[in-house]
Amino acid sequence: MPKLTPAVNSRDHVQGDEKAKIELVEYGDFQCPHCKRAHPVLKNIQRQLGKRLRFVFRHFPLTNAHPYAMSAAVAAEAASIEGKFWEMHDLIFERQDELSDGIFTDWAQELALNSREFSKHLRDAELKERVQSDFESGIRSGVNGTPSLFINGRKYEGMVDEEELLNALLEMA
Repeated sequence: MPKLTPAVNSRDHVQGDEKAKIELVEYGDFQCPHCKRAHPVLKNIQRQLGKRLRFVFRHFPLTNAHPYAMSAAVAAEAASIEGKFWEMHDLIFERQDELSDGIFTDWAQELALNSREFSKHLRDAELKERVQSDFESGIRSGVNGTPSLFINGRKYEGMVDEEELLNALLEMA
C-alpha cells in the first residue's frame, strides 16, 4: 500500500491540532470535478470529527486536463502569504465553474487581500515551484488521480463517500 512521502511537515497547509489521532491528507486539483464533489464531504467530516482530525491539503494540478488548475493552485499559495490559504481554497472549490483568466484577482478582493501584492505573487516562480513540489511528492506517494487521500500516512483506496470515509477514519482513531 502506498505511503505518504514526505510526511506532513511545516510547509504543508494544515487545519486541526498536530496531536490529533487522525491525519487526513488530500492531494487535490482545484479544477477537478471529483475534488469539487469531495469538498463538502471533507468539510462535513472535519466538522464531525472536530479536534480528533488534522486535515492537510497538497496540490496535484492535472494541467493536461484542467487548464486553470495550476493558476488556481498558485492563487491559493498567493493568498496563503496573507494568511488566507483556506479561504481561497474554499472559494475556488465552491465557485469552480467560474474559473477563468483574471478571476483570482477578483476573488482576492472579495477576501480583502492586498490586490497589488496578490497580483505580484501570482507571477512568483517560487509559488509555482511549491505547487510543483507538492505534485512531485504526490507522484512519489503513488497518487495517480484526484482527489487522492491518505489516512495517517497510508493511501485510502475507498470512495470519497461521507459514510465510507468517516468509517475508515474512525477505525484509525
